[in-house]
Amino acid sequence: MKKVLLVLTSHEDLGDTGEKTGYFVGEAAHPWKVFKDAGYFVDFASIDGGQPPQDGVDESDPLSKEYLEDEVVKASLYNTPKISVIDPDQYDAVYLVGGHGTMWDFADNADLHKVVASVYDDGGVVGAVCHGPAGLIGVELENGLRILEGKKATSFTNAEEKAVKKEDAVPFALQTKVEEDGAEFKEGEDFEENVVVDERLVTGQNPASAGGVAKEMVKLITVAVRREKKAEQAESEALRAEHDAAKAAEEAEKESGEH
Repeated sequence: MKKVLLVLTSHEDLGDTGEKTGYFVGEAAHPWKVFKDAGYFVDFASIDGGQPPQDGVDESDPLSKEYLEDEVVKASLYNTPKISVIDPDQYDAVYLVGGHGTMWDFADNADLHKVVASVYDDGGVVGAVCHGPAGLIGVELENGLRILEGKKATSFTNAEEKAVKKEDAVPFALQTKVEEDGAEFKEGEDFEENVVVDERLVTGQNPASAGGVAKEMVKLITVAVRREKKAEQAESEALRAEHDAAKAAEEAEKESGEH
């Protein structure tokens, strides 16, 4: 069974505003549902481990309700493993869940960078939504390029940050940082779904894009599985041909010896 890792923030203070933050529940619930329905096993991890703080729940959203009431999810979120102990080789994809908390502990986190780079370098799929792309900034791949460098991508925009009146609370402007890291930024309408795919990197602009990012990731994972099966089939056929050739040579040698 294919495995996907959802990474959540552990940061709960919105700067020095006195307000609380964390991960936005809908941005975990919607991809969780997409991956689960696709038959994938979903794991959770957080930056510091333990129970990740929540930043907002849409009470009218049935998927958020289903997510919060799911017994497996409850058990997983009760004590998530630290990102530092995660073995990236176990996963076919990693999804960086948003929420304002990510702006503090996703950015410049070496352990998170390692997981993201390893999954991508091994042919896996990387996704991030809303403020989740904070965890993509500065991620360096084995080819020496940054994961955002030269790729089309998006994130929560500067305009959206101003609209929610948190531009002075966050430590940096996410859109600006994504652009500075070399991405070709694709900005959609404020708070409307906007999903951008470039190679095996999928990014979403805001909460409305969370499910769409997961759906595009599933498509990419499916393609990767087909390629893997074709490669295995080709390898099997090559071994069979090699075996048949060796057997034919052995029989020819035996026949010539009899003459």
